[in-house]
Amino acid sequence: MTNVKPMSNTPISSAAFADTKPHYHILDGLRGIAAIVVVCFHVFEAFATSHVDQRINHGYLAVDFFFLLSGFVVGYAYDDRWGTMKTKDFIKRRIIRLHPMVVMGALIGGILFYFQGCDVWDVSAVSAGMLLLATFINALLIPATPQHEIRGLTEMYPLNGPSWSLFFEYIGNILYAIFIRKLSTKALAVFVLLAGCGLATFAIAGPSGDICVGFALDGENMVGGSLRLLFSFSAGLLLSRIFNPTYVKGAFWICSLAVIVLLSIPRLGGYDYLWVNGLYDTFCFAVAFPLLVYLGASGKTTDWVTTRICKFLGDISYPLYMVHYPFIYLYYAWVKNENLTFMESFPGAFVLVTGSILLAYFCLKYYDEPVRRFLTNRFLRRREQ
Repeated sequence: MTNVKPMSNTPISSAAFADTKPHYHILDGLRGIAAIVVVCFHVFEAFATSHVDQRINHGYLAVDFFFLLSGFVVGYAYDDRWGTMKTKDFIKRRIIRLHPMVVMGALIGGILFYFQGCDVWDVSAVSAGMLLLATFINALLIPATPQHEIRGLTEMYPLNGPSWSLFFEYIGNILYAIFIRKLSTKALAVFVLLAGCGLATFAIAGPSGDICVGFALDGENMVGGSLRLLFSFSAGLLLSRIFNPTYVKGAFWICSLAVIVLLSIPRLGGYDYLWVNGLYDTFCFAVAFPLLVYLGASGKTTDWVTTRICKFLGDISYPLYMVHYPFIYLYYAWVKNENLTFMESFPGAFVLVTGSILLAYFCLKYYDEPVRRFLTNRFLRRREQ
């Protein structure tokens, strides 16, 4: 293993931990690019009857890319600290990093819920008490059971759908702390291979021909979501251990274009050959995404503009992912109630995407960073000093 630290020529967040290592700025930028594609992917859900006929079709694979990035970054940041860091301290760090925006997403979802009524879900049938309970359990990242899911779509988090991936992200971090980190590199490679075979089987031979699962409390979603996490997070950790960088000129722009294309490509195989799309999903999570992370981690930003773009995209990537979806519900209801085409609703879609980016930046600067700074000072810095 060649442990080469990334260059850091931009300031890190004021809410970062005192011992935060230099960032891989290109990976930060790619995470932001993927988050923006996810928002566009969700916009087009309003005009699809299923994932088979949806435009910007493979945006759901961004979750696998995020899990892979998470495993890589967690391995880089923490694998060499376990001689001095306890499991509870690691868990505290991850909660401080992730949970403030989980709470914000739940609050935004609760505030906007009664404005999202349409014939697909009847918000008027939901009492204020039920909404408050849903907001509370979403903020705590407790999944809603199908019997108590207030939107009626069997989602684990009906106020802010993307919270489901944070549910699995927490599981991945806990598994890393108590089990996966202890595996030797060879054992980890075997674990990744087995998880990859399981996920590939699910994608190719499964009932839907894709891995767009994990958001509901049923067998298919729990199995598929667990396999997505176990493979991609562990593969990212493995990559961080064996990473040996090479020089890649223009890595950010090359990888950004690749991410956009891979997540936007139309559905393959149609209804008749679902397995074809499963093969494509397998190619993405098993080959393309690890290669992009490798190239992105190998590259360096050499000019001020690219460096600042990567920092901005990295800063807003997680807040954007966590705040945009309540507005997707709102947009969806507007499209359905007015029976709009995409072109007729395009101004609203444009406002949604740009407004979500602005809101994400606002939440970052005036909520997320101050809250993380407070929690770090309250629960970590005293112990570290």
